[in-house]
Amino acid sequence: MDFMRLGFKLLSATAARGRLSILIFHRVLPQPDEIFPDEVHARRFDEICTWLKAWFQVLPLDQAGQLLAEGRLPTRACCITFDDGYADNAQIALPILQKHGLPATFFIATGFLQGGRMWNDTVIESVRHCRQAELDFGEHGCFHLSDAASRRAAIEAIIGKIKYLPLDQRLAATQDLLARSGAVLNEQLMMGPDGVRHLFEAGMQIGAHTVSHPILAKTAPDSAREEILSSKRYLEDLLGQECTLFAYPNGKPGRDYAPEHVAMVRELGFKTAVSTAWGASGPGADPLQLQRFTPWDASKSAFGLRLMRNLIA
Repeated sequence: MDFMRLGFKLLSATAARGRLSILIFHRVLPQPDEIFPDEVHARRFDEICTWLKAWFQVLPLDQAGQLLAEGRLPTRACCITFDDGYADNAQIALPILQKHGLPATFFIATGFLQGGRMWNDTVIESVRHCRQAELDFGEHGCFHLSDAASRRAAIEAIIGKIKYLPLDQRLAATQDLLARSGAVLNEQLMMGPDGVRHLFEAGMQIGAHTVSHPILAKTAPDSAREEILSSKRYLEDLLGQECTLFAYPNGKPGRDYAPEHVAMVRELGFKTAVSTAWGASGPGADPLQLQRFTPWDASKSAFGLRLMRNLIA
């Protein structure tokens, strides 16, 4: 028996019994990224899926959430989730999931399905394609761009500076950065409605992730509710099925969303919702605030051990 499978089996028989591991992903790139070498790419995602299939019972999220709430979650239970709605989810991740026979849930920020780009991707691609040795971002600082490492440092610093600005200010800042960088961004990073239908028709689950991916805690209550409701209705109209799954944008409890937003999600009819708080959810967990985590380790043993620690933390 695989050592890691045995470890997860033993944990499930003791302290971790009835605990649900939910992994969170965003993109699956076709090839490794020089600037973000730790970003998941096709070969690495294939490895991860191989490990998860060997170690866990990978369940659809709605089923796992219901079984957890009823106290009937099987041992070694796990779910796979993706946030935002990137085109590579359907183009690259889906065939790998199908190869391994694994279900996954894709949370879609519906406002980007007709084109557009998430603000953080505008930052990333503006810095990636900037041909200047130094990028002057006005009041936010000046950044030297000599190699992949310096570009990554600049991206992380810029995102940190503007992430929690009010939405209109954050979008204005990203457009200013794009103009200052001189980059021309033509690539369509997000999937379209046909991509969502393709995932759904392939047996994957689709959940709502708001319209424009705002930080709900920084959004007026009426606007926050409309963001959640509009994304739900759009997906229901697109797929002809009730949408009962939700992911909070950014997802840190108390920082990115508050109890009032959990109440909105409940009142709007969602059955299961996920945060980005690390850990594994156990008996008595709020089904509208399930935890998620993904190890970042490249080796099988390190990935598995970190997942074990997260499971029993």
